[in-house]
Amino acid sequence: MGPINWNTLGADEAEAEWLDLNAWVNWLRGSYGLAPTVLPPMWHRHDELVWELSALHLHWLNSYSPDASPSSPLAWHRDFVDARARLRDWVSACGTRLDRDRPTHQTGWPGEPAATSGAETTVVDRDADFVQFVMDDVSVRRQVEEEVERRAS
Repeated sequence: MGPINWNTLGADEAEAEWLDLNAWVNWLRGSYGLAPTVLPPMWHRHDELVWELSALHLHWLNSYSPDASPSSPLAWHRDFVDARARLRDWVSACGTRLDRDRPTHQTGWPGEPAATSGAETTVVDRDADFVQFVMDDVSVRRQVEEEVERRAS
């Protein structure tokens, strides 16, 4: 199983990957009792958390595959310690919490327009938000695919 590049996934691939990652993240949270300072409910709305969790998920899948070395799970747990520290840093920097969320602050570089900070929202129904997020993401990807097809024909 190779790395997942979220930037290049098609609509159907992205939908499958989102659902698979979400199920695994829910399992991870419950199995390891991760606090929202490590794994907040709105992780899916923060690219830095998506990339980190996606890489950790892929590492876990490969570490626990039937073809993996018997010591692979120990390597995964060693790397999981490092990943938890990075997740804490990402969560602290991006501003998402258990009961509220805001977009990750972007700092504009000189010559770029000033970045606007998104409004903080209250987390009411995390699962409904995730479903809507995935539907929106898949829709945008499908539009891109259709535009590429139109240009090719």
